[in-house]
Amino acid sequence: MQPQIQAFFDDTTSTITYVVYEAPGSACAIIDPVLDYDPKSGRTTTTAADRVIGFVRAQSLSVQWLLETHAHADHLSGAPYLAAALGGQTGIGAAISAVQRAFSGVFPTHDAHFDHLFAPDEDFMIGRLPARAMHVPGHTPADIAFHIGDAVFVGDTLFMPDVGSARCDFPGGDAGALYRSARRILALPEATRLFMCHDYPPPGRAPAWETTVGAQRAANIHLRDGVGEDDFVAMRTARDHTLEMPALILPAIQVNINAGQLPAPEENGVRYLRIPVNAF
Repeated sequence: MQPQIQAFFDDTTSTITYVVYEAPGSACAIIDPVLDYDPKSGRTTTTAADRVIGFVRAQSLSVQWLLETHAHADHLSGAPYLAAALGGQTGIGAAISAVQRAFSGVFPTHDAHFDHLFAPDEDFMIGRLPARAMHVPGHTPADIAFHIGDAVFVGDTLFMPDVGSARCDFPGGDAGALYRSARRILALPEATRLFMCHDYPPPGRAPAWETTVGAQRAANIHLRDGVGEDDFVAMRTARDHTLEMPALILPAIQVNINAGQLPAPEENGVRYLRIPVNAF
């Protein structure tokens, strides 16, 4: 049974959110939802999430899962807002605990929690669609790729072939692990559809997010067939040394390791995000 897939591209963060379902009227999963956040004003809005809500309701879908491929450093999760509007359980890889520990000195976790922590390679269902949460560490220790029918939602393990691979210099990141995780995905049948979490297109190409195992093996600039682990690790490590921190990493991480929940209001009724000084 193959899933139907609706993608929503967020221009501000270059993130793709997916609704995955069997047919109109069926259960569905929402993968990597976005909450709009303006760092200049500190305001959140729900434009991206409301587009997803509109589609889910138009298709008469029942939200079973709100799935995160990892604790994102480039956007705040829209999962709590969508859960309040549509229902569904939030889920992420069980290794999120390693990410929480890595940031605990500056961003302690609070009472918010995920509804389900997926064990490595745990099988589950989205309505009648069989799915598997593939543990694909490297970008972070907790990355999960969701294998649903003939499709894999790869998170930040892979990018489009002309973009390559994700950075591995966050706490707990490991370029060797990313290489092995990517090659595990690329060992699937060549016709397997791969759906990216982000796209940062080179000049002259519009954003894109769907490719195949065969296309990645033939043309991925970092991970095509013939590139060995040692060469990849050397390239990835050198490249990561040249990258700036993501613009929203400080607000995003403290929210996303807490299941997307914003901090509780303080005595004056205002919620505050913390910006640690000289901590990174």
